[in-house]
Amino acid sequence: MSIAIAAAGDAPSGWVTRFASSIAPGGTVLDIACGHGRHTRWLEARGHRVTGVDRDADALAACGASEAIQLDLEAETTAADRWPFADRRFAAVVVTRYLHRPLFPRLVDALSPGGVLIYETFAVGQARYGKPSSPDFLLRPGELLERCRSLTVVAFEDGMVSHPRPASIQRICAVRDDERDGAPRHAL
Repeated sequence: MSIAIAAAGDAPSGWVTRFASSIAPGGTVLDIACGHGRHTRWLEARGHRVTGVDRDADALAACGASEAIQLDLEAETTAADRWPFADRRFAAVVVTRYLHRPLFPRLVDALSPGGVLIYETFAVGQARYGKPSSPDFLLRPGELLERCRSLTVVAFEDGMVSHPRPASIQRICAVRDDERDGAPRHAL
């Protein structure tokens, strides 16, 4: 399967732009590992208040978020008693090109009812195209879908992309629906 991905540089991911209309108008967004803010700036320009999180202070200074939080997501600061978003809910959580498996439950919990998770990152098979190549940073087949089983899946893709460079990726758009009976449901 070959699927398109956004252009390199500051252009937002095509996956994010495709599903951003699912975010409640004016809703707050949590942009995890936001880097220099390619999604933060794009979402802010569309009327969302974005909280950008990254460990790189220089990148955060350029990200354009309404709120920028320097945080090493993989350090002990993500312990339950130190997670800065434990009492906050967002209309959307956006994650691209980043994987730290212990964060998944927190990302889902950070969604308000009706909140949207837009996630896109590298998958097994990526090593043949370059970095990342460590299995620690690559999703296993169907893993993203499994990690989002408590959400209503709007779209899911698992395959190879050719643009902006060849890569093996998984991506999902899923909605928190607290009215569900707990059974997995996938909406197309």
